[in-house]
Amino acid sequence: MSTAHLKMLEKNMSEITEFVPGIPEELGLECLIRLHYSTHQVAVGVCHRWRELLQSRNFYFHRKQSGHTHKAACFVQALQVESCSDEFKPVGGQAYGVSVFDPVSGIWDWIDPVPKYPNGIPLFCQITSSEGKLVLMGGWDPASYNPVKDVFVYDFTTRKWNQGKEMPDTRSFFAAVEFGGRVLVAGGHDESKNALKSTWAYDLRNNEWTELTPMSEDRDECEGVLIGSEFWVVSGYRTEKQGQFETSAESYNLETGRWRRVEDVWKGTQGPRSCIGVGPDGKLFSWTECDSAVRVGTSVVELSGMTIVSGSAYQGEPQSLYIIRGLNGKLDKIEVPDGFKGFVQSGCYVEI
Repeated sequence: MSTAHLKMLEKNMSEITEFVPGIPEELGLECLIRLHYSTHQVAVGVCHRWRELLQSRNFYFHRKQSGHTHKAACFVQALQVESCSDEFKPVGGQAYGVSVFDPVSGIWDWIDPVPKYPNGIPLFCQITSSEGKLVLMGGWDPASYNPVKDVFVYDFTTRKWNQGKEMPDTRSFFAAVEFGGRVLVAGGHDESKNALKSTWAYDLRNNEWTELTPMSEDRDECEGVLIGSEFWVVSGYRTEKQGQFETSAESYNLETGRWRRVEDVWKGTQGPRSCIGVGPDGKLFSWTECDSAVRVGTSVVELSGMTIVSGSAYQGEPQSLYIIRGLNGKLDKIEVPDGFKGFVQSGCYVEI
């Protein structure tokens, strides 16, 4: 290598020790935290230091503290294909992917397929988010319908799925919430359709599962909701009472590690999955009752200051999506572009 090339290499190496060459470190950091998350995949390739910074937890928390994260809704949604009549129809009626909706810009997008399931994610899987990453776990293999233990974590910076440590046991239709970098799961049923009361926590940072104190009773097809520092597992039913939903809930205190049973918090005439809301008084309610337009197939994603509700007025009618601002706000219909009109099965909030 010539002397000129060596000097140029040394100059380049000295420049990339700064976040942005020629400006103070603090100002360079302020520039980087303002990058839209969709540019991060390119930005990590600029230099080693940018890659380390953008993929670090500290960078995420700095963006969050300064108000430069992007709040979006992710949906488990039926995939569609374009037919010769220019209409979009479901793929076999059973293939699902993960879509992303930015309520501020109105932009929709699809997350790339999970490499293990290129033709559709596991049916009835659960999705939640933690520290800007999307977590997908459980469900049924879309080809065999066998329950799976898979855990996948999607990184919006690299736009790649990483496979996490498998769930300790096979379960479907379970409750799940995220708190402090852990995903808590409880209830559901096993591969033999037996309802479960066991509870586990998945630590994303260490890729480890930890068993927690079980609930007092089995709860299949229950729903999880986080209220303060408590993990609520709402309703569900026992093995011998298929479809007869409980009116009770169990609440797990994340500080003490203890469960308490709470009676008469849910109407036993309906299932709680994907439709629970928490009122300003702390009481639970069903979003199916907020408006007749979304009383069937209701699915809810709550963002800061707004709620996205999907559903239809009658069985068999196509779903519509609405934004509700505040608990007493009206339904504002969302104009959904072609290719994103498939059935929404469930969803979650993600702060990227």
